Amino acid sequence: MIDRQSILAAKRRTKIWNTVFNVCNFIILAFIVVVTIYPFWNTVAISFNNGLDSIKGGIKLWPRQWTLQNYKSLFTTDYIFGGFIISVSRTILQTVLCVFCTSMLAYALSRKEFVIRKPLTSVIVISMYVNAGVIPGYMLMKYLHLINSYAVYIVPCLVDVFNFILVRTYIRGLPDSFVESARIDGANEFRIFMQIIMPLIIPSVAMISLFVAVGAWNSWFDTYLFTSAKKNLHSLQYVLMSYLNSSMNQSNSAADANALAAAAASGAASSMVTPIAIRGAITVVAAVPILIVYPFVQKYFVVGMTIGGVKE
Repeated sequence: MIDRQSILAAKRRTKIWNTVFNVCNFIILAFIVVVTIYPFWNTVAISFNNGLDSIKGGIKLWPRQWTLQNYKSLFTTDYIFGGFIISVSRTILQTVLCVFCTSMLAYALSRKEFVIRKPLTSVIVISMYVNAGVIPGYMLMKYLHLINSYAVYIVPCLVDVFNFILVRTYIRGLPDSFVESARIDGANEFRIFMQIIMPLIIPSVAMISLFVAVGAWNSWFDTYLFTSAKKNLHSLQYVLMSYLNSSMNQSNSAADANALAAAAASGAASSMVTPIAIRGAITVVAAVPILIVYPFVQKYFVVGMTIGGVKE
């Protein structure tokens, strides 16, 4: 017969090991949180610190000399509000149209009765691995008369191959009975897609929406290539990058750097901004919209990656 004392001792050991495990798990997760959050928190502190004082370094969690001069200088930049409107509008349009076109293509190529779905899918997937390059891409945009036009932000991004694979895999995991029942009731393919398929793939749609929105918001290279000649079409990221480059160029020489360091060492009060402070302010301005949106789609992001990322 099993000794009662042995059972109680085993339970105590199990309880102790569970407690040790929970403590170690908490410490490890807390360390990961700190390592993840600290760089951004430090950037925020630098963005609110006096530019000359930031040169001395040593800023950790809080600014030594609080100031809003970095943000004032940033928001008085030419075309920054126009760039904000361009970035917001292109992000919204690109996200909506890309998600719609990609999902519709994924639905069409997920139907077993579509006899050429496999060769078409192969051609589309190959385009993800084989890229013609920047020069052929520019020539194509020029041939399509999209250079220096707002449409160059939208048309090339209507379908994304990676998102297409995720959505197609998600749709193929749905029961065929939904589509067959709708067809028996007389619904056409577009109505089936809009009223049956789309509500069922909301997690996948939310996931790819986040991908597309982040990419569109952070994009600046397409502005540099295709619309740099028209300042009213500059995106916010391109305006911020141009301002940072001009700020760095102003302090590029050794004489300027020594002068700034001497002013910082003497504690001279100044409203002058420096590249390191401007870089922090730019990072905060560029990241805040994504940080606001992400919590609302996080739960869909996890579900969409789990289900849509599994291939048959």
